[in-house]
Amino acid sequence: MTEQTLKQWLLTDTPTSRRHAKISAFYQGWLSFRSNTMAMIGLGILVALVFIAAAAPWLSPHNPFVQDLGNRLAPLGTEGHIFGTDSLGRDILSRLIYGARITLYIVALVALIAPVAGLLVGTISGYVGGWTDTILMRITDIFLAFPRLVLALAFVAALGAGIENAVLAISLTAWPPYARIARAETLTIRSSDYISAIKLQGAGPLRIITKHIWPLCISSLIVRVTLDMAGIILAAAGLGFLGLGAQPPSPEWGAMISEGRRFILDHWWVATMPGLAIFTVSLAFNLLGDGLRDVLDPKAGE
Repeated sequence: MTEQTLKQWLLTDTPTSRRHAKISAFYQGWLSFRSNTMAMIGLGILVALVFIAAAAPWLSPHNPFVQDLGNRLAPLGTEGHIFGTDSLGRDILSRLIYGARITLYIVALVALIAPVAGLLVGTISGYVGGWTDTILMRITDIFLAFPRLVLALAFVAALGAGIENAVLAISLTAWPPYARIARAETLTIRSSDYISAIKLQGAGPLRIITKHIWPLCISSLIVRVTLDMAGIILAAAGLGFLGLGAQPPSPEWGAMISEGRRFILDHWWVATMPGLAIFTVSLAFNLLGDGLRDVLDPKAGE
């Protein structure tokens, strides 16, 4: 198959099979996404972050845990320390590179836990209705009534400090918006004609929810997850800043800012560099989320 023929096959309006239709829709979505310059910049930053995290042992110029008290608080570019050193003489660039692993670890775990929990609660609430809907939505409202960071602090205080407990606390505070979205989608879908037809064919509630409602909720949740990643990173950094997230000597960006705040006036780079890293990654997720929303939102063209 030549390149021109392949392109025509991907862009056809009359797919020959379900698989062909899915591949064609994916390719057209990619073309739409690729035309968004800012979204591609965000994707590029995140791909670079993943590469940096994976290749940290080879990219890191120094050991991020080795202390050199004779070279503490060295300015930018001093003796091979491009971003300077912290109060214990550790290379800041190396700690930022290894800190990317912690950031991706937090993002991945929260992205696996919170949307799944919200999807379960939202679809069950919207499909079953009645007292089940009332109880689940009131619980959701209770979680939404508290600021995310304050509620995460309460959970971490109860569970104990540590990165795993911080991830669990953030996940427990992040699921309500996904439940709201899933419930709204389910309320719209459950009264559709094709759902009625599926019921007449003998499909039970479990099959309807998992096979016909969940797939239609996924695109909205993906967009929301991507846009929420910036807030999740900031929440994790806030917990680290307060000493409730990753514990020393772990090179977590929020903890690095916390350490550097004591020297912000005279040695600004200690806190500024991890702050810029958090800003850059958060911006990348927002740009990516905007691009995905334009591609995946079925109402975008209306």
